[in-house]
Amino acid sequence: MEIDSQRHLSTNWDGYVDWRNRPAFTNRHGGLLAASFVLVVEVMENLAYLANASNLVLYLSEYMHFSPSKSANSVTNFMGTAFLLALLGGFLSDALCTTYHIYLISALIEFLGLVVLTIQARSSSLKPPKCDLGATNVQCKQVHGGQAAMLFVGLYLVALGVGGIKGSLPPHGAEQFDEATPQGRKQRSTFFNYFVFCLSFGGLIAVTFVVWIEDNMGWQWGFGIATLAILLSIPTFLAGSPFYRNKIPGGSPLTTISKVLIAALLNSCVSRNSSTAIASMASSPSPPIPTGNESGQNSKDVESIETPSTSLSFLNRAVLDTPACGALKCSVQQVEEVKIVMKIFPIFACTIMLNCCLAQLNTFSVQQAATMNTKLGSLKVPPASLPIFPVVFIMILAPVYDHFIIPFARRVTKTEMGISHLQRIGIGLFLSIVAMAVAALVEIKRRRVVTDSGLLDSTKPLPITFFWIAFQYLFLGSADLFVLAGLLEFCFSEAPVSMRSLATSLTWASLAIGYYLSSVIVSIVNSVTGISKHKAWLSGSNLNHYRLERFYWLMCILSALNFIHYLFWAAKYKYRSVRSSK
Repeated sequence: MEIDSQRHLSTNWDGYVDWRNRPAFTNRHGGLLAASFVLVVEVMENLAYLANASNLVLYLSEYMHFSPSKSANSVTNFMGTAFLLALLGGFLSDALCTTYHIYLISALIEFLGLVVLTIQARSSSLKPPKCDLGATNVQCKQVHGGQAAMLFVGLYLVALGVGGIKGSLPPHGAEQFDEATPQGRKQRSTFFNYFVFCLSFGGLIAVTFVVWIEDNMGWQWGFGIATLAILLSIPTFLAGSPFYRNKIPGGSPLTTISKVLIAALLNSCVSRNSSTAIASMASSPSPPIPTGNESGQNSKDVESIETPSTSLSFLNRAVLDTPACGALKCSVQQVEEVKIVMKIFPIFACTIMLNCCLAQLNTFSVQQAATMNTKLGSLKVPPASLPIFPVVFIMILAPVYDHFIIPFARRVTKTEMGISHLQRIGIGLFLSIVAMAVAALVEIKRRRVVTDSGLLDSTKPLPITFFWIAFQYLFLGSADLFVLAGLLEFCFSEAPVSMRSLATSLTWASLAIGYYLSSVIVSIVNSVTGISKHKAWLSGSNLNHYRLERFYWLMCILSALNFIHYLFWAAKYKYRSVRSSK
């Protein structure tokens, strides 16, 4: 009986439970089947989100009567808030609830927000009066008062729901794989590639079918489809409940980080006789940090670390035997976990500039296309469907990368990863430089057509095909694939087990800060270029009067400087472990 009991216990996933909070078993929970439900849900979730985000700039300008620059800033602020709130979802997943429960709560919140937006789009009394945007003698009334309140309540309920989903769904899928084995780690890498594939597939439906519905049948139908998609994602997610393994929350990671930083600061400010002991600790060699599940060890084994590593040695002051404050006494393991997060942070920061460039896909690029000939034969393509180019390319490149490029790279390099996370991110950042240069050249061509055709103040479509805009979309889409999948896997695999959801959410926080930074740069550019009697580059209601090509050249230069900055930090970074291919 005792042998059977031990055998039964050995099949448990240590630190994981099932959806009923019972022990999770290795032969029943986790694996590809469990992760497949997450991938299907991601298609629906991103369909619901991107269907509105990709076309929202036109909805705000045409129906809510915002100016082009104000519409662009409102969209980037909305999307930035949604992605920044992923940090809240990741924090709650690590500290209080499982990723399983955070997803369900967040999906319901997004559903409520979409219901509010659908009701407003359906009722003309909840929107400002219609007017002709092209008429020079008519002043269009921008949405205000209760109508504006309803609009922003709906938008930011959606943002809150999207943030919770982004912060919980990717780590929930990645947690289904056994990282103690090479096969499990490779399957996890495949999951992240196909997560981006499914994200793109949902986006493909959004920017084609749903955007066409919005432009031809009305926004109430577009919002309605998004509402239905997020509603259906909930039973789809619940269908995988018997197969999921859910990581048990280990307490607030922010508490650990704050505790170590404050302890190190206070202890360094207090003169102690043990200062020589600190120096000796800083110079002592440190064994590699076990990652818990990865080495098949439990948390008790991790506490066997006795000396801190020499990197970021100022944090070693947090582990004094006689700290300045007894409540701030830290273990070596806590100090090492905080060091890991601090080493990840510069890599995360270097991806922000790329996402600032990506913000242009949903703002100025859509408005550029709206001024051009969007006919494809007898079919008129909505400008907001332009993201179909990067989306389709990502859907082709993701499986090619996973099934052909990576296996080839593994054989050549004799390593498990083949192409490292940092190399992948670096490729994406370089492509963003190319994308901004291409965008500037395309805008120069578009402006030349405007001048030659004498359509500077006209709302008629320009005699130039919108396919020219596709070039910048392709380069930025490729950059997004490399950076998004690479950063998701990098943050998840490198972060301490107790902080993985929060660390993975840094990927979405990078998007958020990028969107906010885009708004800030637009405002700064307008302030600087509008000095004296000169007209600001990005102001007014007519895009043909903008100097958008100069703005794109500026973004190209900033991206190049950011790439040089990234190379510095990537060269310094040391992976926690280097595994050979098996």
